[in-house]
Amino acid sequence: MIFLANSLVTPAVGTLFWSAFIFLLFFLLLAKFAWKPILNAVKARDEMIRGSLESAEKAREEMLKLNSDNEMILRKAREERELILKEAREVRDKLISEAKGKATEEAEKLIEKARTSIENEKLKALSEIHEQVATLSVDIASKLLGEKLKPSGEQAKLIDNYLKEIDFNKN
Repeated sequence: MIFLANSLVTPAVGTLFWSAFIFLLFFLLLAKFAWKPILNAVKARDEMIRGSLESAEKAREEMLKLNSDNEMILRKAREERELILKEAREVRDKLISEAKGKATEEAEKLIEKARTSIENEKLKALSEIHEQVATLSVDIASKLLGEKLKPSGEQAKLIDNYLKEIDFNKN
């Protein structure tokens, strides 16, 4: 057991030589064949990461620019919408006021036409009443003359009384 413990703690000179030789050989092989590809791969990856970071930064700046452009476009669209709505309201109000004006004008025309028609009917009715009064007067006169043919002025008084009783100015 001492021999095993001794050999592990203190290696032999040959083992040290071969270990150092294999390490140097492995180091030279790595330096010759592996270090350049490994370093190139690390550089390529570093460049790729740097390029990706730059692309991400450019994309972020582009997004910010697009967001500001979108905000500007939205603001313009809102302004245009408000302008269109304002114009639509003005057109609506104008159409309503024109319609009210036309309706008022038509109503006035209808009222005036109705007044004229009423006045014509009134005049026609009065004319008919006058005709009827005249007819009645003639009938009364003929009856009176038929009943009493006296030379006195009683007939004239009677006709005057009948005519006074009839009111010609009734509307």
